[in-house]
Amino acid sequence: MFDGYDSCSEDTSSSSSSEESEEEVAPLPSNLPIIKNNGQVYTYPDGKSGMATCEMCGMVGVRDAFYSKTKRFCSVSCSRSYSSNSKKASILARLQGKPPTKKAKVLQKQPLVAKLAAYAQYQATLQNQAKTKAAAVSMEGFSWGNYINSNSFIAAPVTCFKHAPMGTCWGDISENVRVEVPNTDCSLPTKVFWIAGIVKLAGYNALLRYEGFENDSSLDFWCNICGSDIHPVGWCAASGKPLVPPRTIQHKYTNWKAFLVKRLTGAKTLPPDFSQKVSESMQYPFKPCMRVEVVDKRHLCRTRVAVVESVIGGRLRLVYEESEDRTDDFWCHMHSPLIHHIGWSRSIGHRFKRSDITKKQDGHFDTPPHLFAKVKEVDQSGEWFKEGMKLEAIDPLNLSTICVATIRKVLADGFLMIGIDGSEAADGSDWFCYHATSPSIFPVGFCEINMIELTPPRGYTKLPFKWFDYLRETGSIAAPVKLFNKDVPNHGFRVGMKLEAVDLMEPRLICVATVTRIIHRLLRIHFDGWEEEYDQWVDCESPDLYPVGWCQLTGYQLQPPASQSSRESQSGSSKQKKKAKSQQYKGHKKMTTLQLKEELIDGEDYNFLQGASDQESNGSANFYIKQEP
Repeated sequence: MFDGYDSCSEDTSSSSSSEESEEEVAPLPSNLPIIKNNGQVYTYPDGKSGMATCEMCGMVGVRDAFYSKTKRFCSVSCSRSYSSNSKKASILARLQGKPPTKKAKVLQKQPLVAKLAAYAQYQATLQNQAKTKAAAVSMEGFSWGNYINSNSFIAAPVTCFKHAPMGTCWGDISENVRVEVPNTDCSLPTKVFWIAGIVKLAGYNALLRYEGFENDSSLDFWCNICGSDIHPVGWCAASGKPLVPPRTIQHKYTNWKAFLVKRLTGAKTLPPDFSQKVSESMQYPFKPCMRVEVVDKRHLCRTRVAVVESVIGGRLRLVYEESEDRTDDFWCHMHSPLIHHIGWSRSIGHRFKRSDITKKQDGHFDTPPHLFAKVKEVDQSGEWFKEGMKLEAIDPLNLSTICVATIRKVLADGFLMIGIDGSEAADGSDWFCYHATSPSIFPVGFCEINMIELTPPRGYTKLPFKWFDYLRETGSIAAPVKLFNKDVPNHGFRVGMKLEAVDLMEPRLICVATVTRIIHRLLRIHFDGWEEEYDQWVDCESPDLYPVGWCQLTGYQLQPPASQSSRESQSGSSKQKKKAKSQQYKGHKKMTTLQLKEELIDGEDYNFLQGASDQESNGSANFYIKQEP
């Protein structure tokens, strides 16, 4: 079925509407395309119309794409429906004593098999269209503006995301800032602009209201403030673009110039170089064909060589070098701690899977080391982590849990190989690498002090789990508290804020998400529409978190909140994969904070571990003894 055009009209020969007439500035030559009704109307070089009107549904389309020799129907369905109606009319005429029409006689001569085949094709076409439409509605039907307005949500400000475009130079963009935007409430044939003020900010998205509407919100609209059609006040004057008041309020004032002067005096607007800054902040140093070392998604204990396939908003689609069909890929941000320069694994003693490819493929080249995220330098000469020490760590295979863990190997430059107690493979293939300053590892007692559920080792029967007993039973010692990262930035996140977050168990997906809990610099991210078991613990500076509107700005596909039906349909597919390790027993949930034994930590360490519960809601940085100013 031909459905490539949305332009519809009941009669192509009918006169154009008044609005269409206004858009026709001047007659065009007959051999040029004419744009009307947001569709394309073609003409042949000889001047004859290249359009046809379906005799069944009235749809207008390109004649060559129509069905039947006479090009009378836009689709098989319309052709069959017309034929069916003609046959019914023939039967009715016969019952009324009238002779059948010539059309009916021809139809009666068609073989039954051909009719059944055509009908089967028609049914299959309808089913495919229904599936396509349903998918489009589920993916494209989501609107951040409607979602936020209808639920009175708030979004995390752009300044919370230093790695995102404009994250470090957002400035004072806030409510009441004025901008120049296209005037959509206008019937002029050319594109004109008008002043609008920001009513509400949600990440990159802004709810705008045209100047002059006062408290009337009837024409309020959402747009991405970093879009190409948003300009600072004064841009139209400098560019020679007309400022025209919306048609709805044209009657309110006779002197619009005086009105604007009065309204805009003292008002804030975007910096003159705002669009330039947006453009510059969306330039990324990583390019296709660059080679990197990245974690092996099937064996976390080692890295492999991969090649940058594409870059979207700083996110890299990496294809493992040995993938012949280029489908074995891995998504991550260019600042992710999971990627490194070529030679990194050998330099620190990390396991590495050598490629079967003996030489670089044509066009591929090693990424310069200085492009990768830098880790904090540490002094390993004094007291340092040792093999066998116990700690608590976010399970990389089940990011909703923090587990009892052990340091299995100490690497160079402050890197550690860590395993989850009770669920490690015999060959250590599921060990994973964290830097000593990583915000994903914690000292013994962190969960207990902060009332987070700690996942005990699988098969451990002495519940509720107590660190003191476990250390004594295993003959282990806890990693010294002073060796862990004590920095807590003033990140700005608050409980309930909306954002766009990577599903780290399916890292190609970016979903609508909510911050549901804050423990110092640790955020609990909930994916809207999904159960809490799919939540993920993420650091406040993670490059896998983005402001509302990031996907729209960069052209990345956003996954909308899951509906009940989609949750049920996907429960056995993609989301099921996330829980490969989640079936392990999580232990008895602690409802109160238990006092740690003196044998575990001293008073100073206790102050280091303890976080004030009343700070959870506002993310204040009063976690450690030495606080950030």
